Amino acid sequence: MADQTKKERPAAFRDGKRAYLGTGRRKTAVARVFMTEGNGQITINERPLDHFFTEEKDRNAVRAPLQVTETGGRVDVWATVKGGGITGQAGAVCQGVARALKQMFGLTAPATAEGEAADAHNAMAKRLRDSGLLTRDGRMKERKKYGKKGARKSFQFSKR
Repeated sequence: MADQTKKERPAAFRDGKRAYLGTGRRKTAVARVFMTEGNGQITINERPLDHFFTEEKDRNAVRAPLQVTETGGRVDVWATVKGGGITGQAGAVCQGVARALKQMFGLTAPATAEGEAADAHNAMAKRLRDSGLLTRDGRMKERKKYGKKGARKSFQFSKR
């Protein structure tokens, strides 16, 4: 019997197409991104991009790697994201899409006899790297310390 809590991947990812995986992280959000050849559909947690992210800046963050590499209408993106807030999730999906694109077209492509194809793949990975989409944003909330009110704020000091 199949586990009811486990989500099924869309048919496009089960019909023999090669899917590429990218993992993205931002603050406490973690995104798993699956990418395959397609017609430009973006699905996040089984919902379309426009329904999942209501703010334009978050939708633009998810589409940024596709715009930089000019692959918007050629690939389908299916992502699951957990944890964090809305903007953190958008940043995590952005990094996951960039890593999946790099795996699909980038430096992991085998060296071929045609030097032009390898150069095109390396140029795409370089564009992602130069635009900062492959770099993880390391800023996180600082943990609370013992004997303090928060991460740094202390109780009022009394000398006597």
